[in-house]
Amino acid sequence: MCMQKKFFSYISYYQWWKSIDKFILSLILLLFLIGLFFSLVSTSLIASDKLDTNSYFFFFKHTIFVIIGFFVIFFFSFIAKEQLYKISILIFCLSLILLFLVPLIGVEIKGSKRWIDLIILPRIQPIEFVKPFLIVIISLILCSQKYSNLNVKYFISFILTIVISSLLVFQPDIGQTLLIVLGWLILIFVSGINIFFLGSIGLISIAGLFLMIFFIPRFEYIKSRLLSFLNPDTGTHNFQSDKALESIISGGFFGKGIGEGTLKNRVPEAHTDYIISVISEEFGVFFIMLILLIFLIFIISVLRKVYNENDDKIKLILTGSISLILIQVMIHIGVNIRLLPTTGMTLPFLSYGGSSILGTAILSGIILNLTKRRINQ
Repeated sequence: MCMQKKFFSYISYYQWWKSIDKFILSLILLLFLIGLFFSLVSTSLIASDKLDTNSYFFFFKHTIFVIIGFFVIFFFSFIAKEQLYKISILIFCLSLILLFLVPLIGVEIKGSKRWIDLIILPRIQPIEFVKPFLIVIISLILCSQKYSNLNVKYFISFILTIVISSLLVFQPDIGQTLLIVLGWLILIFVSGINIFFLGSIGLISIAGLFLMIFFIPRFEYIKSRLLSFLNPDTGTHNFQSDKALESIISGGFFGKGIGEGTLKNRVPEAHTDYIISVISEEFGVFFIMLILLIFLIFIISVLRKVYNENDDKIKLILTGSISLILIQVMIHIGVNIRLLPTTGMTLPFLSYGGSSILGTAILSGIILNLTKRRINQ
């Protein structure tokens, strides 16, 4: 009996390896390994300089999270498609409960309450675990046979998005709010919503966000950031973005060399929200172009799978998942080169941060699961 179980286990692993898209898997692993490399050579000294601890403190933690992330990728890419949907619903509900608890028992850091400390787990940012499963849930709602009226499906997904966005706005976390809303808009657009109706929703959402920022006292700091961005000469909230852009310019095309950059010592969160500037200063714009090329190949590879897919649920989930990664990359780079106001947004795969790494690993596992080749069992 034991030998039989081992045999079937071997067959299962073999089927996984045979069906997995190895090119997409290689790109995902490559991006994670690039993040580890830069964690070792460019951001590890932040720990010794700012935290008075071992020079490789961040690198060791980053490595642990990436290793856990690899197991997460394997798990979500290995399970059957129907199991993926069921597990997504369960983990989404648990993550949503944690997101609701953030205002009550969350940890406030630098004016924002986005994290929660659990007794048996390290500090986590619940939204990073809500995002990947929200894409799955909304896709399942839009493709559900339970409601024949598409407008009902749009309304249910809208309410879900508004609830999560409201929780984020009051943390406050405008960057993640924007990411969630844009992800939802992309999903309902792909599902076939009327383009004029979609445009109206988008304009109303943007108008509502601006009204809250400018007329609710709680968002005074965000208002100041936005005004500083629009009129740099009158504001004081552009320091980080200004230094980031200076670093990119000073690094030139080929960079100053490993360990020669100064941005990581001048800007808080250089190893997370400004990692692209740290890399550019030491390795040059040329290396940034290579990284963006890998992201582009990854995105195109997934979209090709979407184009050839017949299952509407899979199409929506893949489109939503890769859109989250694309939008997050665009926001991160936009902030670093001062095309967008300062907001905390990590670079997927590369930035330090346990919740961010694991959230990206979940998205990667979902993408790999739904891009597998259908083979005879």
